[in-house]
Amino acid sequence: MKKALCGLAVLSALASTNVLAHQQGDFFMRAGIASVIPLDDSDDITGTTSKLAVNTNTQLGLTFDYMLTDHVGLSLLAATPFSHDISTDLLNRDIATTKQLPPTLMVEYYFNEPAAKWQPYAGVGVNYTNFFDAHFNNNGHTAGLSDLDLDDSWGLAANIGVDYQVNDTWFVNASLWYADIDTTAHYKLGSTKVSTDVDINPVVFMASVGYTF
Repeated sequence: MKKALCGLAVLSALASTNVLAHQQGDFFMRAGIASVIPLDDSDDITGTTSKLAVNTNTQLGLTFDYMLTDHVGLSLLAATPFSHDISTDLLNRDIATTKQLPPTLMVEYYFNEPAAKWQPYAGVGVNYTNFFDAHFNNNGHTAGLSDLDLDDSWGLAANIGVDYQVNDTWFVNASLWYADIDTTAHYKLGSTKVSTDVDINPVVFMASVGYTF
């Protein structure tokens, strides 16, 4: 009888034990698929009524996170370089390509207590986007376009997401980000130097797996 009672007590204790999800001092990272979906708009290309458009791209996304308290954390978003085709409705085709890296630093608030397996959160922060390797393709050259360069961008960012704790070290995540990314495209139209302002302002959807150290 005593053994049975002891066994029940142990099972009861195990059943009532909750895995601590994210608590003060924890460091964790996420890795998964990140899709950048531009909600773009641009000024008219000089001498036309056509605009530039930046197309969607998907890469490996990473976040590195540290919990300052049980509810407040710092998060840095990183990724492998995104490669975007640039198109124009004037030609109805892609005319250029650029790559970019969008490191984003966020302060995030986790709404539930550390013992909860579901951890919804929301954050605000700042984004820096570095554009590189921008160039026109044959379609752009045929249209008389050359010497493409894109300014880097600083802007505000926001995100929402949720973690689900599988065990004490592993969890899965889904998140949605928004970043204010504005750039100016500098290029030549024939022999004339031209600049066009482009508001990219993407949403980023990320599905990932996380690990707590």
